[in-house]
Amino acid sequence: MSEARKIIIGSRESRLAVIQSEIVRKYIEETCPDVQAELLTMKTTGDKILDRTLDKIGGKGLFVKELDRALLDRRSDLSVHSLKDMPMEIPQELPIVAFSRREDPRDALVLPEGCTKPDPEKPIGCSSLRRILQLQKLYPDYRFESVRGNVQTRLRKMEEGQYGALILAAAGLARLGLQGRISRYFEPEEVIPAAGQGILAVQGRAGEDYSYLEGFSDAEGTWAALAERAFVRRLDGGCSSPVAAYAKIEGEQMTLTGLYYKEEDQTCLTGSMSGNVRDAEQMGTALADRLRAEAEERV
Repeated sequence: MSEARKIIIGSRESRLAVIQSEIVRKYIEETCPDVQAELLTMKTTGDKILDRTLDKIGGKGLFVKELDRALLDRRSDLSVHSLKDMPMEIPQELPIVAFSRREDPRDALVLPEGCTKPDPEKPIGCSSLRRILQLQKLYPDYRFESVRGNVQTRLRKMEEGQYGALILAAAGLARLGLQGRISRYFEPEEVIPAAGQGILAVQGRAGEDYSYLEGFSDAEGTWAALAERAFVRRLDGGCSSPVAAYAKIEGEQMTLTGLYYKEEDQTCLTGSMSGNVRDAEQMGTALADRLRAEAEERV
């Protein structure tokens, strides 16, 4: 009997990251009976530095650097990421080889146990300028403060009284089985999500065969990811830029909504564009160009 082929999946070691990597591992083992898939977990630089906001320490790349190194060194065969945490520029030798079906893309409000509304005396914990810019309209009388750490760490900080509420991605809470903690969802019309929010990205090495992931890769998730990331990439939106994009797909039609923030004069613009899903990336680029031009005209 031949020995089972082994596939090593690189993952951050947080509970959510492991759950997400397990989704891919289970898919591979269920669809490829001759393959044995294992997780290789590691702490990334972004997981270690928790006393500063991401834009101060180098952005999203800090969550993937160690995982990229493991792929390049062939210690792993795949990496699984929350797409929203991935830098917009991916090394050519480490392409994204599959995008998952999208989990709930919305942001959510989480309150301390037993509370029905945020305590106005305490800040709302939120690390993203993208979220803060949009939520200030909904919560004009509240202040926002950065909160770092994994979901469990953030919840603990809130329950200890450091924050009156948290803003978290609904997808992560759902994957952790914590939907019950959500007090309200913010519809994309209220708060445009981060590009790729709710989608998992599987990263591999260039030139290798990843046909075994064909069934895992989701068409709608892929179209949305391509459009949203093209929008953000065109505007050079990394972790420090409060750029947002959300693609709603119905059949072959996509409506892409984006948020552009011009830091020089704090102009904040949103806009939408519709078209065929096959033009996903072109739509992302075109909408970005249109919003940037509108912002320039306002000067």
